[in-house]
Amino acid sequence: MTATAEQAEPGATRPSRSPLTVAGRRHLGGVALAHPVLAIVLVYAVSRVVAVAAMWVAATWFQNPAGVGHLDPNVGDLISLWDAEWYETIAREGYPVPLPADPESGKLTYSAWAFYPLFPFLVKGLMVLGLPFTVAAVGLNVVLGGLGAVLIWAIFRHGLHAQPQPGRDRLALVAACLWCFYPATGVMLKPYTEPLAVVLVAASLLFLMRRRYAVVAALAVPLGFTRGVAAAIGCAALVHLVVRIREEREAGVAPLRGARVGAALMLVVTGLSGIAWPVVAGVVSGIPTAFFDVQEAWGQKPASGPFVLWFQWAWDSRGLAGVVVLVALSGTYIALILGRHGRWLPVEVRAWAVAYPLYLFAVVRPITSMWRFLLLDFPIAALLASVAMRTSTGERIVTHWRRRVAVLLVPVVLGLVWWTCALLTYTPWGSRPP
Repeated sequence: MTATAEQAEPGATRPSRSPLTVAGRRHLGGVALAHPVLAIVLVYAVSRVVAVAAMWVAATWFQNPAGVGHLDPNVGDLISLWDAEWYETIAREGYPVPLPADPESGKLTYSAWAFYPLFPFLVKGLMVLGLPFTVAAVGLNVVLGGLGAVLIWAIFRHGLHAQPQPGRDRLALVAACLWCFYPATGVMLKPYTEPLAVVLVAASLLFLMRRRYAVVAALAVPLGFTRGVAAAIGCAALVHLVVRIREEREAGVAPLRGARVGAALMLVVTGLSGIAWPVVAGVVSGIPTAFFDVQEAWGQKPASGPFVLWFQWAWDSRGLAGVVVLVALSGTYIALILGRHGRWLPVEVRAWAVAYPLYLFAVVRPITSMWRFLLLDFPIAALLASVAMRTSTGERIVTHWRRRVAVLLVPVVLGLVWWTCALLTYTPWGSRPP
């Protein structure tokens, strides 16, 4: 590792500081870097406390009693709202057959078939032990969220193809900790699929970087029944293989037969995982397009074409200025990922960071749930860490990086509170889904 926050530049002078303060900071930083998993778990635990506190604020001062059916809303009410009700129905009753349809038009209507099955079935397995649904689901997600944070740290610091970067270990640790405070992190205390999806995606990327293609293929199977993100994982796998083939050709190394077979298996299984749940829904219901028809009933409009609904939303909201802002924000994000602030990340992670948001904007209509969908775009935390900790012209970690990270954490936590109060609460006649 090259120059870090604790190492002065040659000839540089520093203002006098308390030796005890400097020594204490170095000691804490050294302990965290020596025991990164423990440090991440502790920060994750703190973030859960902050998220619960935000939910208490939301329940006490922002939740309309009409949305929960009694005059004293509490944190438990917020945990059980929104999609949690559907996942509980799936865990207790399974999926309805035949699929519910509108009696007049005959079109499929709202049903549990819009939700992927792995998470509620795992919770159902825990319920066999006598646990109530909410306790089993929240307990499972708390554990999965912590595991996800550790895996995110592991993929940030691991870079088979990444160029050496100053302070990679410190950047990875801070980035994983920042992810724990992502504004929509409160959803990981609810019976939702995000924590399970984060674990499967992060594990897939980690084993992809380690060239364990059979393991990636094995992970693609449960991922296909958790979230529809196979296309983005497939893009990351393709980028990885292109880079590997190029490097092996430059080195004059012939690819191993086993590696080629494993890569082919990985690509095939990943592709199949993207259609696994829609195929199951079509076979069980007898309606080939059942999954997509139910999604349309929930408001998705795939027939409109990729990206169209977002540009239409921007135009309807602010006209040309809205479109310009949308394009500028998207371009800035891609420039950060592909530029020096994303350069310290492994190429597979950068491929995911580009493919996943583009996939979302292509297939998901403008909806407030996008905030929680972006929990899986954990490279955002890596960009924030890099912007906060590194110099504006170089790649060295600045001496006052702790102060800058602390300042950055203030709006992040305020965003967490805002998201919880604005979107996690429910008013029957005027709420937007989290």
